[in-house]
Amino acid sequence: MIRKPAVAGQFYPGNKEKLQDLVQRYLTPKVTKEDVLGVVAPHAGYIYSGEVAGATYSKVKERPTVIILGVNHRGLGRSFAVYRKGTWETPISKVEIATEVVERFLSSSAYLQEDPLTHQVEHSLEVQIPFLQIHFKNPFKIIPISISYGNLRDFQNLGRELAAKIEDSTQFLIIASTDFTHYEPQGEAERKDGEAIKAILSLDEEGLFNKVQQLNISMCGYAPTIVMLTLVKALGAKEAELVKYMTSGDTTGDYNQVVGYAGIIIK
Repeated sequence: MIRKPAVAGQFYPGNKEKLQDLVQRYLTPKVTKEDVLGVVAPHAGYIYSGEVAGATYSKVKERPTVIILGVNHRGLGRSFAVYRKGTWETPISKVEIATEVVERFLSSSAYLQEDPLTHQVEHSLEVQIPFLQIHFKNPFKIIPISISYGNLRDFQNLGRELAAKIEDSTQFLIIASTDFTHYEPQGEAERKDGEAIKAILSLDEEGLFNKVQQLNISMCGYAPTIVMLTLVKALGAKEAELVKYMTSGDTTGDYNQVVGYAGIIIK
């Protein structure tokens, strides 16, 4: 089964050479790479969020298996949907699914279900892959998981379930794909996003959930971020670092209605 790219030519170039050149420009090759376990990365069009994504991935040492936790923007299919087997294709190349690990996750999960339909047109996971393909020098496999509906306890329980099935955390990178505040003035976006980022940097998934609810933060991927935080803490994560924060206004010059983007690494 081959999952074809859904947003090539829209969110990023559909041409291989143009895509490679663009991602290379966003990556910073001279940055010291670190043993990162968790990542928060944006999923907007590269023209808006590519600088944040590139700065963030530049600091990450490669690992052979990458769990990508994304948001289900359209609400199609299962609430907790994993792509079980086959490959995901980008204009650069195909990436294999880590089927053995997926089947281990599915074997005892109260939440996760196989559902390729959920992933068919969703962009939040897809846009992460070209950065990994260019930044990593060795082959890697992915586990794409899409999340739509649930509550704090569901998200925490899923994170703990996944952690319980990971035998060697040094072999895994866990990415939470999210944008932050959507279509608010720059100052308001910075204020709200600052509160969400503070909770993430404290590795406080419950605090993040509460801030999103209390401040009405339109952070589309707060659920995958909560799953990621719970998972990496169970695997021994101790600290987080904000790599870069920007808004769409920094690209367009329009600060009246911006979308916020943050890149965070967790070690």
